[in-house]
Amino acid sequence: MMKQQICILGSTGSIGTQALDVIEQHSDLYEVHALTANNHWRELAAQARKFRPAAVVIANADHYEALTKELEDQPDIKVYAGSDALKQIVEAEPINMVLAAMVGFSGLEPTINAIKARKKICLANKETLVVAGELICKLALDYHAPILPVDSEHSAIFQSLVGEDENEIEKILLTCSGGPFRLFSSEQLQTVTAADALRHPTWDMGAKITIDSASLMNKGFEVIEAKWLFGVPAEKIQVLIHPQSIVHSAVQFADGGVKAQLGVPDMRLPIQYAFSFPKRLSLNGDRLDLFSQPLEFFEPDTEKFRCLAMAYEAISKGGNMPCILNAANEIVNEGFRNGACSFLEMGEIIEKTMSKVSFDKSPDLDVYLQTDAESRKVAQELMSGR
Repeated sequence: MMKQQICILGSTGSIGTQALDVIEQHSDLYEVHALTANNHWRELAAQARKFRPAAVVIANADHYEALTKELEDQPDIKVYAGSDALKQIVEAEPINMVLAAMVGFSGLEPTINAIKARKKICLANKETLVVAGELICKLALDYHAPILPVDSEHSAIFQSLVGEDENEIEKILLTCSGGPFRLFSSEQLQTVTAADALRHPTWDMGAKITIDSASLMNKGFEVIEAKWLFGVPAEKIQVLIHPQSIVHSAVQFADGGVKAQLGVPDMRLPIQYAFSFPKRLSLNGDRLDLFSQPLEFFEPDTEKFRCLAMAYEAISKGGNMPCILNAANEIVNEGFRNGACSFLEMGEIIEKTMSKVSFDKSPDLDVYLQTDAESRKVAQELMSGR
């Protein structure tokens, strides 16, 4: 059997590196065709030496010369740079699957190009559906490009729906660890630092997603993503705080029955399931021990964690509002990590940005690109003016 050829968008990040581990475990089934990174050219070069892809792309063209020199003794590996190269590499004929693991809005256009090239999309970049869910779903249908979720929660929902065919979904139960500040008071949240927020209790993720998890914005994004992936209105998606991160999510059906997917917090499982669906392959790692801890569930506090409430508001308004939400969040997330705003100020800036940026009920790709640029500018100005 021919090996499946995989392109990893964002190979040096948390998802990308774990995907490479999956590929290494199943080297008889999968092969890396292309690897991409934004700035981490040294890590990209090391991955290229190990996995010997046909091509690598460094999005930040400033690193092109250094990357090229580092791989000059590897003449079979083509080196490209820039955003256009990112969008073009996914179209390469040998590629069967594209793992969209880039963080943020930058993953949107390469994913669109991959869909138009009729590749199987393994989607870890939730912002793609947050920003442009309606457009992405239409393109996927038009080009017959399957989209398989890689987020642990959406993979759990997907796994719970296998075999259910047309059975009605009454409710999606989207679980959430609650992050490191779950039990903090509003007063305590005023003084937390980025270092505090980056100490996630159960998951090992990149810095941006870890901060989003602490503010519950990540869960808000996942509500929006679930709406588009599974065709369920946001009011039928319930967020449950589940500190143990064992029940990755569940589906309640019309008869009241609930199906859930459980497992240890290991992102390699949903990555591998997206690669191998409908087959399940062996995977090295820890196994779930249900005797070792209780399973607890709590309602989220949307007064303390306004970001989750704002995500529901954004999807309710629709149009380009989720795009505004995402762009403002990317600005304040980085700002908080760099000390430019406080934890609670992130939500305040996002809310003000949502009220200031031009609203468009029926956006196309050009509108999304314009909205993203305008929202970033407004959020940056609000943050700088504090």
